[in-house]
Amino acid sequence: QVQLVESGGGLVQAGGSLRLSCAASGRTFSSYTMGWFRQAPGKEREAVAAVSSNGYNTYYPDSVKGRFTISRDNAKNSVYLQMDSLKPEDTAVYYCAARTYFSGSYFTGYDYWGQGTQVTVSS
Repeated sequence: QVQLVESGGGLVQAGGSLRLSCAASGRTFSSYTMGWFRQAPGKEREAVAAVSSNGYNTYYPDSVKGRFTISRDNAKNSVYLQMDSLKPEDTAVYYCAARTYFSGSYFTGYDYWGQGTQVTVSS
């Protein structure tokens, strides 16, 4: 079983920054691909970042590339999402997710999900 708890969400003005944290409970955290996803009201859930198990490879969609940075600290069973230059369209509930098996894509196949943390970006 893997449990994930996000924190760090809040209200920020456009152009500002937030850093989200995800604390994981799992016996083999260092083997998981970790990702961040978001879902805005009325929209589908979308991936915003993923990081390989060793932290050496990261993946981002074009919508956040250059603004968001994912990282992990396997010694702390934690993953982070640094969000800079935030835009109103970044407003969403952000979810941390873990993938315990290879699915062929870093944005698919996630097995476990956190409860989400709200990020609101005002204009």
